[in-house]
Amino acid sequence: MQKAVPLSAVAHPRRQRLSDTITSQIEQLIVHGTLKPGDALPSERDLSKQLGVSRPSLREALLILESHGLLQARRGGGFGVTDVTASTLTDPLVHLLQRYPSAVDDVLELRHGLECTAAYFAAQRATDADVKRLRDLMTAMKRRRSKREPLEDADLDVDFHMTIADASHNLALVHVMRGIFNLMRINMLRAREALHHHHDNVILLDDQHEAIVKAIVARDPAAARDAANLHLSFVQTSLREDAAPPVRKRAAAVSKAKRR
Repeated sequence: MQKAVPLSAVAHPRRQRLSDTITSQIEQLIVHGTLKPGDALPSERDLSKQLGVSRPSLREALLILESHGLLQARRGGGFGVTDVTASTLTDPLVHLLQRYPSAVDDVLELRHGLECTAAYFAAQRATDADVKRLRDLMTAMKRRRSKREPLEDADLDVDFHMTIADASHNLALVHVMRGIFNLMRINMLRAREALHHHHDNVILLDDQHEAIVKAIVARDPAAARDAANLHLSFVQTSLREDAAPPVRKRAAAVSKAKRR
């Protein structure tokens, strides 16, 4: 006959500590994109109220998340969400891009895949706040049409495309896009410098951006992806023509004039 095991000898599941529960809550905010790479967390006082927990338990959870590499202490106090890809992924590529402008085409090929996917999912998942941010950026870009300042325009451009990535609410995609932020900024600066030679190009870029936003607002993923594809194909083709040897450029110009 099998001997009964005393209940006191049975191993009970470990009761989850409050700090573990808080850790899980904050991790979910990061996974769902409520907290994005680089975002600052609210103060301990405010965050403890929002989560309905004590400050000591919250502080313990924040330290756990910091040890996991998901949070980092900020200057002046508090914590921010770690951008885990930024420094390791972009710095060598940015250096190469600055030395070898021909690498612009490689970056555009990378952007093509990422941003068409981002636009597709943004049309499915963008919040009202995402849409407002995109419209605000469109307004700012249109106001700058006559200024032709490539650096400032490139900054707005990269913010626009990063906002679409954020609106995809795909954690992996957002982290990769933020990881190549500096790379995209240099790439867009090169593109703006080349395309700003003709005012019509600036108008075309704005129209293409607006088409992407309209498709996102219409909740049409296929149209958003197609609009992003058209935009990036236009930039890529324009830059290839700009980088072509002078003889090829003259031949292209003659061919274009004949078609008219």
